[in-house]
Amino acid sequence: MSARPDENARERLRAVAWDIDGTLVDSEPLHHRALVAASRRWGADLTDLPDQAFRGIHILDVWDILQPRLPQGVDQGEWLAAINAHYVGHTEELIPIAEAVATIRALAGRGVPQVCVSNSSRSVVDANLAALGIVDAMAFSISLDDVSQGKPDPEPYLTACTRLGLPPEAVVAVEDSHTGARSAEEAGLYVVGYAPSGGGFGRVDLTIDRLSRVYELLVP
Repeated sequence: MSARPDENARERLRAVAWDIDGTLVDSEPLHHRALVAASRRWGADLTDLPDQAFRGIHILDVWDILQPRLPQGVDQGEWLAAINAHYVGHTEELIPIAEAVATIRALAGRGVPQVCVSNSSRSVVDANLAALGIVDAMAFSISLDDVSQGKPDPEPYLTACTRLGLPPEAVVAVEDSHTGARSAEEAGLYVVGYAPSGGGFGRVDLTIDRLSRVYELLVP
């Protein structure tokens, strides 16, 4: 982990792959409310869970964790669809992360290719990008529906690099969770850990507390 990028990294970096939840938008509270509301349809009370209980955790792993608290016979697909429907229906409650939209717009203005790589479903990814107003700034996005394995598996980031036509070492991944950082690291990207409150981030190439530093990393 380093506090500042080395010059060799700056010279080779060509694109940015953004995580969304917790990196571009403060979505965990809404994800939690959607989980609680959807589970209540089947009589399960999950209000005792903190709203950061499943930050960065694959939704199918959340299912495995919570299944003992759900009534027998709950269909996984219906449960997931109910969660997503509640989330998509309440995106007006989302709060962009400071400097997220401005940084993306600034990079787009300099012609830097940008994509989003998320562990959320396609409907949630599209709703997030629409709520942020950055659909036009992204070359494409990778959702959980586009891969066979989500983060922390490297497949989402490898898929993004393939579609970008760039080697992983030329792409910056910006992540706020250890799960996402591990996915990007194992894929071979230059990993930036976004930690606005400070503190360590484990094995990343750079830790930042402001998203505007991503612009500084790619634009001289």
